[in-house]
Amino acid sequence: MAADSPCPDVRDLERQWRDALVAKDEATLRRIIHPLFKLVGIRSTGSVAVSLDQWIEALKRMDIATLEVRVTDCVALESTLVASVDAQWQVRYLGQLIDERVLLTDVWVKDGDNWQVVRRHSSPVPPGVKID
Repeated sequence: MAADSPCPDVRDLERQWRDALVAKDEATLRRIIHPLFKLVGIRSTGSVAVSLDQWIEALKRMDIATLEVRVTDCVALESTLVASVDAQWQVRYLGQLIDERVLLTDVWVKDGDNWQVVRRHSSPVPPGVKID
């Protein structure tokens, strides 16, 4: 990532999001997540698209044990950041333990002075696959 681009900032944005998620800090989540946010997930059972309000409601039913995020790539445009993120988490959701590694693509947009994430695409990483 080029030193003159805002991409290094995306690491801080991703950490803020992770920290707010683990803390279930709804005020911070609503500040850094755009109102038009969608989470699109691809799994063996099909795809799902979840709005911000649906995602926050699901978060209330989660018990997050661990969540690690690592930005592996970023593209910066004038008011858009696109980050590739390697994430690993352990969470209990609706009585089920989920231990998974996913590749995320996050699209951040600049609204005034603030960055907000407007889209997240999540795909599971098969065991043994290396992400650079």
